[in-house]
Amino acid sequence: MPSTLKPYLRQFGLPLLAILTAIVITVPVIGFALDWNWAKIATAYGGLLDGALFKRFAFANTLVAAIPLMFTGLALALGFRTGVFNIGAPGQFLIGATCAVFVGYAIPLPPLIHPIAALIAGIVGGGLWGAIPGFLKARFGSHEVINTIMLNYLAFFLQDWLVKNPLKDPNPAVIRTPEILATAELPRFYDRLHIGLFLALLTAFGVWYLLSKTTLGYELRTVGSNPEAAKYAGMKLGRLTVLSLALSGALAGLGGAVQILGVDRAMPVLYSSDYGFDAIPVALLGQNQPIGVVLSAILFGALRNGSDLMQLRSGGTVSREVIFIVQAVILLFVAAPAIVRWLYRLRLPQSEIEKEGGLTRGWG
Repeated sequence: MPSTLKPYLRQFGLPLLAILTAIVITVPVIGFALDWNWAKIATAYGGLLDGALFKRFAFANTLVAAIPLMFTGLALALGFRTGVFNIGAPGQFLIGATCAVFVGYAIPLPPLIHPIAALIAGIVGGGLWGAIPGFLKARFGSHEVINTIMLNYLAFFLQDWLVKNPLKDPNPAVIRTPEILATAELPRFYDRLHIGLFLALLTAFGVWYLLSKTTLGYELRTVGSNPEAAKYAGMKLGRLTVLSLALSGALAGLGGAVQILGVDRAMPVLYSSDYGFDAIPVALLGQNQPIGVVLSAILFGALRNGSDLMQLRSGGTVSREVIFIVQAVILLFVAAPAIVRWLYRLRLPQSEIEKEGGLTRGWG
């Protein structure tokens, strides 16, 4: 095996085995549901593949489902790489979407400027919502996990109140905001696929460049990996902690804005924040690397998109919720890689033992 491929195999080999194992584990679930009729089992899995990849517009719709996961996955990956465990992506996603939908319908602007202004509003809203737990952690030492969870609930209730009261559209029977103006919509270029895909890929490159090629990125990574060394080197831990969570929140808020401007175009009450929660396995499966996050987001988008046809072709016997079993098992194996090594009799090189468990360092 070429020596240049070995680092990538070590980094992404375990996630690939986790995916394979999770899919295998769902076979008994589907088998019991279909009375172990292998023809029906094959039909169900075929529906999953066709719905995700092979039907007309299937892959485009998979990418549409993956775009918000790319943003929220990058948000969490940036936080993990910089030593903060940001569980607030659902709330930051909601706040970003709320800010974007308000600018999108309430502020008339020229076509090119309007979506840019709405996206900036989403970035600012998510960034400020992320900066709150950063400030609390830096100023008072309170843990970001607790603060971000509480802020998620605040975001849910705030969004619910806004959509039912000041932002409510008085005309339709369904409780929601008015639709954004046509000038604020993100252009589509293939069925439902919109330019948010290119924005997500550009954002992934920006996160990679920030963390790998800039002085600020080096400082953020140093604070995340060794706060004592960063403090000894004269880095301002408080400022960098606030900045880290603000940047993470800004990415999640941008994801909410892109979803509103590119797909939903209006915000109903109880707007879905699943993208923020699914970002955790997306970031972990992608090994907190931007390219890995993009690929894992596409995988989760494929599972989401293909599950409906899988349920349809199984006659409703196999629920689309079976994909959540796959996601849960993937998260289990990625968070506990020792299980995968035990299953496949893999040994961890001695040089890698010290690196294990870096993700949980932020728990303090």
